[in-house]
This record gives sequence, C-alpha cells and structure tokens, in this order.
Amino acid sequence: MRGFCLALLGAVGWLAVCGSALAQTQPASEMPATSTFGRWTTMVDALDTGQDAHKTCAASTAFFDAGGNSGTLTLSISTGDALPPDAYPAVMITIDNRNLPTGKKIAAIFGDPGVKVSATIDSNDAINGRPSWTIENQAKTSLALLRAMRKVTSLDVTFAKQAVASIPMDGFTKAYRNLGAACGFPTKDVAP
Repeated sequence: MRGFCLALLGAVGWLAVCGSALAQTQPASEMPATSTFGRWTTMVDALDTGQDAHKTCAASTAFFDAGGNSGTLTLSISTGDALPPDAYPAVMITIDNRNLPTGKKIAAIFGDPGVKVSATIDSNDAINGRPSWTIENQAKTSLALLRAMRKVTSLDVTFAKQAVASIPMDGFTKAYRNLGAACGFPTKDVAP
C-alpha cells in the first residue's frame, strides 16, 4: 500500500508506520504527533530524507466483533500521494478473526440500515500476526465510504455476506478534519 503499512499498537492506541521508505532513512528525532477524538486516535509523522520531505497522516479506531475478536479500522494518507479530492485516504481493517473471507475482489458492504456503501476489498498478509483487508481505493467509493462514516453512529461491516463488526464512529469527523489540517487537504466534501 504505497510503500507503507499501518497497524495499531498497544491498548493506548499508538500508531506506527513501517515500510521500505523508513528502512532507507534515519529515524526522525521527534515522536509522531498524536491526538484523540472520541474513539479515534490520529497520528502525524514527518519524514525528511534530506532530498524529500513528506508527512504520513493516519487515524484509527479499535473495536471488537461479536465473537470478541479485537480489530482496528485505519485511514492513512501521505503528502507524497495524491490528496483529496483526487484521491482519499486508504482504508484498512485489521481483525484477529481467521474465519473471515480472504482473497481478492471480495464484495463488502459498509453502513447502517439507512446508509449502504458497496465496495471491493482485498485481504493482505497478516500485520503483527493479524489478518487485514484493504478497501479498493477508488475516489468515488472512498468518498462515499468516508461520508457514510461521518453520518452513522456505528459502521456495520459485512464481507461476502458475512457480518464482521459494528464499529462505533464517535469522533470520526474531528479525526478526519485533523488529518486534513495536518496533511494539507480539504475536508469539506467529507466533514464540512
């Protein structure tokens, strides 16, 4: 996923960024900036290679599925990527449930009884030993999903007609605005 992957670390919601780009550079002298908005934690990490400087901005929330398996829903974007309105943050779900569908082009539905967004997801290699799925990052679908996340109280997630979880969205709007302010993109199309 554009040279980096995201994972939620620990019970306090610290986010870490890893990938080939970090392996080629010196670590930053400052810790990433984190903020909490309701149930969401944001992280902004600056990376300066000396030739190129960019920020990685991420927001994540933790949840449990009906079986008690822990998971995270994470948005991530880098100033080195296309930014909104041309492209939106990548959305990844990581959950410690090995009974969910895996593979490419899995049909998924996000929303609640009043708002439904259909998308395609792909399963990824396990992150920190936990399976993960990435939502196909098409601007139209991503925008619809982000708008649904703003509107619903809890985001119901289904993979291939199998219920995954109902993820509380408390704090999402403020967290998304924080990502926009930190990484320099407009948020009014998602979170006016």
